[in-house]
Amino acid sequence: MAAFVESLLDRFHERTPIRAGSLIVTVFGDAVVPRGGVLSLSSLHEIMRAFRISDTLVRTALSRLVSEGWFERWKVGRNSYYRLTPQGQEAFARATQRIYAEPPQSWHGSFDLLLLDNGQDRGALRTELTGIGYGVLGPDLLIAAAPSSNETEGVLRLSAAPADLATARRLAGRAWPLESIEGRYRRFIDTYAGTLTALEGGARFSSLDALLIRILLIHDYRRAVLKDPLLPQRLLPDPWAGAAARLLCGTVYKTLLPAAEGWLDNHAQNDQGPLPPADQDFQQRFAAVQPAAELKAS
Repeated sequence: MAAFVESLLDRFHERTPIRAGSLIVTVFGDAVVPRGGVLSLSSLHEIMRAFRISDTLVRTALSRLVSEGWFERWKVGRNSYYRLTPQGQEAFARATQRIYAEPPQSWHGSFDLLLLDNGQDRGALRTELTGIGYGVLGPDLLIAAAPSSNETEGVLRLSAAPADLATARRLAGRAWPLESIEGRYRRFIDTYAGTLTALEGGARFSSLDALLIRILLIHDYRRAVLKDPLLPQRLLPDPWAGAAARLLCGTVYKTLLPAAEGWLDNHAQNDQGPLPPADQDFQQRFAAVQPAAELKAS
């Protein structure tokens, strides 16, 4: 295994406790869902062993994910197979848009303001709205850079245009924890900048190495981007670490993609045999990012 892969795994295992269930969700969402969504337990074990995660811990995590309604399991003979439930698919579909698609760039110049009704369960409603990207200006007042397509009951909706861009940026800084989010992005950059340097320098790696880096990359990027309201560029500090993190993530991801997909072609199985090819939507991931120079797979 390439030394830089070992280093990434060392850093992953420095986190305690190891959240095997979360990593399994990343494996399925990133690599399995685009290829039919079903994976054998034996294939999952092979991947997770490469992450230094034991079969026992994987089985425990899967049992919990099944009981919580994220996965469903069935057996064919002695073999077990897993896929995301509709609940899990819906949750990852929302995450997929935020992780792989280009963030919004344009801004129409006004904010969407929601005043919560006193008669509603405001705590639950506030949690729901912040979960889809609204920022908080006060206990009853939420803000977004654009109206949500979700139907929301129990709110008074207003549109407000700040006097100038400086005011708009100050409001954004009040409503969203941009410093904390940027810190997440900077930690991501610190973790993976060396990986890109190694790959560009012609580091040799196996197809399994490529898959491991790809999964770790998305697992860590997801931890940052899902906290990000993905505001239009005009509302963000300049420079914004999120832009650099996205470029780094997309470049490493697309550079490793052929080799990582090769491992899945040759090793991963579902209940019918080898996994089918990835769907058309898969080709649009990080569409605007170019891969680095051709790499050397061993």
